[in-house]
Amino acid sequence: MTLILSQKELPYKHWEYINSDNGDSIRIVPERGGLITSWICNGREILYLDQVRFKNPLKSVRGGIPVLFPICGDLPNNKFMVDKNEYYLKQHGFARDASWQIHVIEDQSGVLMRLKETQSTLNSYPFEFTLEMEIRLKINSLEILAKIINNSNKLMPFSFGLHPYFYIKDLNHVRIDGLTKECINQKKMKKSETSFELKQLSNGIDLIAGPTNSTVLLDLTDQVSLEMKSEEPFDLSVVWTDPPRQMVCLEPWTSPRNSLINGDRTIVLRPGGMQALKCHFIFNQLA
Repeated sequence: MTLILSQKELPYKHWEYINSDNGDSIRIVPERGGLITSWICNGREILYLDQVRFKNPLKSVRGGIPVLFPICGDLPNNKFMVDKNEYYLKQHGFARDASWQIHVIEDQSGVLMRLKETQSTLNSYPFEFTLEMEIRLKINSLEILAKIINNSNKLMPFSFGLHPYFYIKDLNHVRIDGLTKECINQKKMKKSETSFELKQLSNGIDLIAGPTNSTVLLDLTDQVSLEMKSEEPFDLSVVWTDPPRQMVCLEPWTSPRNSLINGDRTIVLRPGGMQALKCHFIFNQLA
């Protein structure tokens, strides 16, 4: 297998990473939050991307696979305390807006993305860190391994998530399997029956469920499926739709909203500590 990484200018500036054996590819834009904007698998585009919105740097991205760090979701008034000092941390954190470095993994098996603290991040999150993402194209799948290292001299709390937008032809012909029976409706922040929430997919939903190691999104119109496999503690599943956009976000999170404040599933690293988080997105043709 030969992997090719090259820089392209169209339809927007990006790095293209290709598996020459089967033509599968991804596009990555390091300067826009290390965003994966495209994943071609078996000749099919798997991801949704609003290119008009993407090309406006003043707007948040709707599409691709944004990275959520050091929080998932938002905090009350976007504020939290560290050592009796108050810090402002916007929704989903800063990683999805930061400029990342990109390299080929030493063994040529994929692409390595790296983010480290800057003065700007220290102003909102007073910790020195290294965040790396190893991205590999496997047969019919995309594998992402995140590694978070605490380079500070104090305990570092964080949450981590991915926010993939998967292209769907018709929200009225979608099924999602593998979620737990109960979930949290994140619009109301109340417990709910998952089956009830999923019936509202075409109207717009925002739920978090889990833990679970496998969740499957089925596009019944095109007879394809997308399985999200993840390992503890990266095993919460968020489902979000935003009609009329032709997409479903199926997202692996470590922790729910407000975890930096209430401690619910927050990951805390000792100085010098490292946390690895792994997930697979597996594409299959059903018919």
